[in-house]
Amino acid sequence: MDHWGWPILLGVLGAVFGSFIATIAIRWPEGRSVARGRSMCDSCGASLKAVELVPVASFLLQRGCCRHCGGRIAPSHWITEVLGLAIGVVAGIAAPGGEGAAGAVFGWLLLTLAALDLSAFWLPNMLNGVLVATGLAVGALGLGVPLGARLIGGAAGFLALWLVARGYKALRGRQGLGGGDPKLFGAIGCWLGWEPLAEVLLVASLLGLALVVLKLAAGRQVRATDRLPFGVLLAAGAWAVWLGGLMTTGH
Repeated sequence: MDHWGWPILLGVLGAVFGSFIATIAIRWPEGRSVARGRSMCDSCGASLKAVELVPVASFLLQRGCCRHCGGRIAPSHWITEVLGLAIGVVAGIAAPGGEGAAGAVFGWLLLTLAALDLSAFWLPNMLNGVLVATGLAVGALGLGVPLGARLIGGAAGFLALWLVARGYKALRGRQGLGGGDPKLFGAIGCWLGWEPLAEVLLVASLLGLALVVLKLAAGRQVRATDRLPFGVLLAAGAWAVWLGGLMTTGH
């Protein structure tokens, strides 16, 4: 496969996966079936044809509306499709071959978890488990970080945020982190190993601070009780650190 063939293939797969991820983020928190993917309109339930399911292009051609009922298609669909595409292309360029494919899977799983956390403050145990299993499987295949470092990273990541959550609750008398955040951080450790975890946490914290600053700059109030989807920040920080690690090692 030529230099651009791999990134293009992963990009196309990413756009398709992004379409499904957007559907999951809308339907799963509501208890609706996601088994049929984007085969129906979320507004009227009409069955959609193949031409209406082309990632990004269908949204643009239909001007963001359903062709059957005229209902508005959630912008999260095309945004998630673009993000899925970008993850695939960047992973394919950064690391052609098996490691790039693994990095794309890592990114798509993180995108799924981030989309659910953003839409419903929910990081499902099942998806965190899939992230753990795939990370350890990639390590067992000898790709990237050694399996031993991944196992240590999984335990260290979970324990670190679990202790933070317990300590915060003991001091303040209320939850400071969701129950899924330590599990997600542990799952990230199963991909990156234990050494980059502090860097992931730093990047996530800086992103959170940037969001607070932007909110204040927009004239909106910030309260101590405001909820922040920390899983989104952890996911973004984890994939950024994975990508940065490849650049550092000269892939």
